[in-house]
Amino acid sequence: MTATDFLVTTPLPDPGMRLLEAAGSVTVAPTRMTREELADACASGEYRVVVAQLQDEFDAALLDRAKISGISNFAVGYNNIDIAAATANSIVVGNTPGVLTDATADIALLLILAVARRCVEADTLVRSGKFHGWEPELLLGHDVSGRTLGLAGFGRIARATARRALAFGMTVNFSPRPPGDREVSETELGEFAGRVRQLPWSELVATSDYLSVHVPLTEQTHHLVDESVLRSMNPSAIVINTARGPVVDETALVAALRDGTIAGAGLDVYENEPRLAPGLAELPNTVLLPHIGSATVPVRAEMARRCAENAIAMARGDLPPYPVDPAAHTPGAATAPN
Repeated sequence: MTATDFLVTTPLPDPGMRLLEAAGSVTVAPTRMTREELADACASGEYRVVVAQLQDEFDAALLDRAKISGISNFAVGYNNIDIAAATANSIVVGNTPGVLTDATADIALLLILAVARRCVEADTLVRSGKFHGWEPELLLGHDVSGRTLGLAGFGRIARATARRALAFGMTVNFSPRPPGDREVSETELGEFAGRVRQLPWSELVATSDYLSVHVPLTEQTHHLVDESVLRSMNPSAIVINTARGPVVDETALVAALRDGTIAGAGLDVYENEPRLAPGLAELPNTVLLPHIGSATVPVRAEMARRCAENAIAMARGDLPPYPVDPAAHTPGAATAPN
């Protein structure tokens, strides 16, 4: 039996599926695969490349058994895949970088504005029929213009968020690789030289009216925003997370929001997605979005194209255009067992 070229755990938006189907044979999982089902499929020798989603977990035990050539992740992030184990087993991993910068920055700013101005509460009030006209103290919120935005991380998405915040008249500070520090030169800052200020992580936390998280999920950034960080913030501060859920200790965040340690939070990602920490959904001082940072038609289409291009290259035995670790690539090694 010849191996199927592509196992797709969840169908891709257009044009992803069309590209895959034009390039080879495609099997689409009829329902979301359990970890055991995914592990068995990868070990079966029936598939060359898995086209995966962030909810598909590829740990070392799965990858050590796997008889696949590649994993094409439909995401920029790849913390669902043990990259070291994939490389050790010559399994190439691809992602979709450089696509969702502006879309995610838009969501970060949306969350800042929505939490500050209590937009969800206001919308609910109107829809419930409880709006009885203008009142002097109805749903008073927080200012955005003239306030300080602290950026945890200063990569592409953080810089796009800074650009938007500056246009709103905010003061923008950043810490480039928290919890550690490194000096960012004026040359590296480019257009932001003289417009933003670098601060040590502890000072950034203590001085930010809005703390927006823009770091990858690593051992160092897991629970970067924890109970101690939250207690170091101003009582009027608001936390924004559009990066990775586990960067914020969600249980500690719920406690801080309940007891007034901080004023609010806007989240697009969650620590144990799609589950929420107990009590989070009941808090009125939050805006909770369903991981829609990249959810525009053009962005998802481009992500699907890049994901499919990665998978097609892997099935041919070529290095994909967007590899996570090129060292895993063995030229011509695309054939799964027949």
